[in-house]
Amino acid sequence: MPASPLLAVLSGERRDPPPVWLMRQAGRYLPEYRALRAEKGGFLDLCYDPAAAAEVTLQPLRRFGFDGAILFSDILVVPHAMGQRLWFEAGEGPRLAPPLLDGLLDGLPADPALLRPVYETVRRVRAALPPTVAMLGFAGSPWTVATYMVAGQGSKDQAPARRLAYRDPQAFGRLVDAIVAVTADYLVGQVDAGVQAVQLFDSWAGSLAPDQFRAWVVEPNARLAALVRARRPGVPVIGFPKGAGAKLPDYVAAMAPDAVGLDETVDPAWADAALPPGLPVQGNLDPLALHAGGPALARAVAAIRAAFARRPHVFNLGHGILPDTPVSHVDALLAMVRA
Repeated sequence: MPASPLLAVLSGERRDPPPVWLMRQAGRYLPEYRALRAEKGGFLDLCYDPAAAAEVTLQPLRRFGFDGAILFSDILVVPHAMGQRLWFEAGEGPRLAPPLLDGLLDGLPADPALLRPVYETVRRVRAALPPTVAMLGFAGSPWTVATYMVAGQGSKDQAPARRLAYRDPQAFGRLVDAIVAVTADYLVGQVDAGVQAVQLFDSWAGSLAPDQFRAWVVEPNARLAALVRARRPGVPVIGFPKGAGAKLPDYVAAMAPDAVGLDETVDPAWADAALPPGLPVQGNLDPLALHAGGPALARAVAAIRAAFARRPHVFNLGHGILPDTPVSHVDALLAMVRA
């Protein structure tokens, strides 16, 4: 029996109340994070400073007592290690150079050593956690990472990557294959440093047509999960294909995740009926319901708990917590879930 309620649920056990962690639970809504960020400077500097990143990871645990600690880092450290330059523009988000509009990695100065500080962050956090709290690692899924690598930044509809995938699927496939290989090494490194489960974030899975979804979300995620499981058997893999909607059953059938994360647009009652019996699910409170608080939050929490009353369930948001979310609303959420 796992000592951690979260790991117990990921292994297929139902717990009541369900364990709780929140996507982006370490971040700008916390005053202690804002103070440390102001002291340390840029976001990327914070990610690559193991002492600071470990402190950020632990801050929400101290304040709220979540059942899982998720590594504080960013999905774009993978393309950084693959040779693209990475920086963050204030108020505008990440930038990668050169943009890989043709999908070619030739000549980029790959440097896997850039990921070593992340592993040190994991070691520090794991050493500070009690056995009841699970240590979660993560990476971006290949499609989502590729969208940033091709465009050199975030894009409204991921059109640069989608165009390349249609125009030259062989070139785009080679880029995705490279991301799969580096990400598998990265996740294995996290596990070796102390991570007990990993989540694959596919934030832009919802932008693809069905055949493209199968080619660039389902198949690469299935390969990546298989590589991690072959090298580190027994480590749970949570798949989170945001925006997949009705394509979720196909995603689950091909990838066979240990748990699947649901975004806030998914009807939890539909998901409970459509997904395989006994498959652990994670989610799927609307971050805006948490932001609103009060009766709206209470109704949403009750609906989710009722839908998954007979299924292994990790309570979470449907996406990341909003930066201006009142801290008191998170306290209220935990009281509701754990009542």
